[in-house]
Amino acid sequence: MSSASERVNLLGLSPQQLRKWFAEIGEKPFRATQVLKWVHQRQVDDFDQMTDLAKSLREKLKQIAIVKAPEVVLDKTSKDGTRKFVIDIGAGGLVEMVYIPEPDRATLCISSQVGCPLTCTFCSTGRQGFNRNLTTAEIIGQLWLAERLIEHKFPPNRSVTNIVFMGMGEPLLNYDAVVAAAALMLDDNCYGLSRRRVTVSTSGIIPAIDRLAEDLPISLAISLHAANDRLRDEIVPINEKYPIDQLMAACDRYAKVVPHGAIIYEYVMINEVNDTPEHAEQLIRLLEPRKEAVKLNLIPFNPFPGSDYQRPSRNRIERFRAQLKAAGINTVPRKTRGDDIDAACGQLAGKVIDRSRRQDRLAQMGLGQAVVEVME
Repeated sequence: MSSASERVNLLGLSPQQLRKWFAEIGEKPFRATQVLKWVHQRQVDDFDQMTDLAKSLREKLKQIAIVKAPEVVLDKTSKDGTRKFVIDIGAGGLVEMVYIPEPDRATLCISSQVGCPLTCTFCSTGRQGFNRNLTTAEIIGQLWLAERLIEHKFPPNRSVTNIVFMGMGEPLLNYDAVVAAAALMLDDNCYGLSRRRVTVSTSGIIPAIDRLAEDLPISLAISLHAANDRLRDEIVPINEKYPIDQLMAACDRYAKVVPHGAIIYEYVMINEVNDTPEHAEQLIRLLEPRKEAVKLNLIPFNPFPGSDYQRPSRNRIERFRAQLKAAGINTVPRKTRGDDIDAACGQLAGKVIDRSRRQDRLAQMGLGQAVVEVME
């Protein structure tokens, strides 16, 4: 048998790639559909369990293929039911996914990069720097793990109803892998999600937004956070390359090819930075021409170590929301979830990384795990 590193990981292959691969190994391409269903609909990683495949084919697959998802190294559940996972993708790389259950839906927030190359000032992940892009298998593997680890509560026998690419990283800077993973999420032989239920968030990578409109027009979330270029340059530095007017023009182009309401604008509210009545008025002027198709999410800032920002009071957020609502802007305040388990992006992975480094240092000093636990 070939080593795991030499075998083909079927988890990240598209239906087209899998059909081609089966043909290359001398098997009928229709076998790809059978394997897709076993892997993605049943979360099976043992070829012996794929009982509608011939035994000879199962034996062949064990020699040359593998179904391998990343490893969960930490699983924490909040008092509000939010569940956060830290996932090891090898070579010390850690990413996060967050499961957010509601009575009528369950959203999985997944990561697309280890760290992030952007330096948005409100984001904990951006402080960690950038390591690498995730592969398609590592991205779809997060959904695969969630469906395997979390109780199924929604038809058809599913744990997750909605996906948001809002975890660690800028998804549109890992375009090919993200789109390939999203296509698997939509495929009827895999997860069968609708385009409206898969959302890619971006800080505003305009060429990739236009490309996504052509390749796979799914729901889009724009990390806006300011309605004037001076402030957005500070909060979201990529704005210096893709300023607001150009970004909104790209959103208008995208809106022509997606279903009504498929573009969401995200606005992280930072106390006395972007939450004044003047800021609300600027946001109204920006969104008013588009208000028939606009959904605006107001997100209270999640504090993290090293940040000077603060979360506004509930009253301050409500005044801001009321001003937008009075202008006819569809505004939804996002509930804060998972505060007690560091559910802001990057926080929990950062703590695990810090702990791992401390363990390494203590090991070199001849100390052990018990000391680490006392330090925690």
